[in-house]
Amino acid sequence: MGLEGEVISSKAFPTIFQIKYKIIGSPKISILIPNKDHVSDLSRCIVSILTKSSYNNYEIIIIENNSEEVETEAYYRVLKNMNKIRVIRYDGDFNYSKINNFGRRYATGDYLLLLNNDTEVISEDWMEQLLMYAQRNDVGAVGAKLYFPDGTIQHAGVVLGLGADHTAGHIHYGTDRNNLGYMGKLYYAQDVSAVTAACLMVSTEIYDEVNGFDESFAVALNDVDFCLKIREKGYLNVFNPYAELYHYESKSRGRDASGEKKARYNKEAKMFKEKWAEVLSKGDPYYNPNFSLDRADYFYVGI
Repeated sequence: MGLEGEVISSKAFPTIFQIKYKIIGSPKISILIPNKDHVSDLSRCIVSILTKSSYNNYEIIIIENNSEEVETEAYYRVLKNMNKIRVIRYDGDFNYSKINNFGRRYATGDYLLLLNNDTEVISEDWMEQLLMYAQRNDVGAVGAKLYFPDGTIQHAGVVLGLGADHTAGHIHYGTDRNNLGYMGKLYYAQDVSAVTAACLMVSTEIYDEVNGFDESFAVALNDVDFCLKIREKGYLNVFNPYAELYHYESKSRGRDASGEKKARYNKEAKMFKEKWAEVLSKGDPYYNPNFSLDRADYFYVGI
């Protein structure tokens, strides 16, 4: 294929390989982090990027959205004195899609790295691991392997139709971080239908080509919709388990079972199913139909 890189055996099996593609040049990465208060989370995230990252050509753009605590503004004043960091303000109601589209306007990088404020870098070469795939002409979005604080998996790729509402869900969810995964899948990069925007890299060019995030998806499924728009353009989406971070999302939080949040989720889930009805009817092309869509552990049910 004419691609330069290094091939080494993975932890899973000698014949399951980790590929390290050569980074072409030193493209700039714009890290977009939406934030409202939660200074301890944001600080941990920022410190981990600054102290653990081996890649140097990046900028961090904090997209402030209606914070109310005085500690938040005090922390922003500290950040403004750092060369790599900018704080911009989005004053509208919370809409994850609008916030990231707003942040993109201020980004000067060749690549965008969407990142939640409650993440913490583990692998020093996490940006290189994402970039080595994002730089390929045939690849769109690239996602990371995310862990809960207890060491179990929060994200290892998204499967269409997985979960109680049969929209999309995280595969290998809750699996121990040392588990090899089904057929060693937790130790090699692979094509997936979608990855979570809690940590997602995409070239600025492709982001613009698909017109960014669909702003009608304010909270739920916006990242899956974004990835499907990328796939619709003929690009691949990739999960790379060697880009590792903690994601401090509450493992037991779940979805709000009642009230406004539940109604909003149901509305967006319905909209997602209608928009991608044909795609969902065909099933996820990267997930065998013999496996259950009610469980995240590749449970065999047959056809």
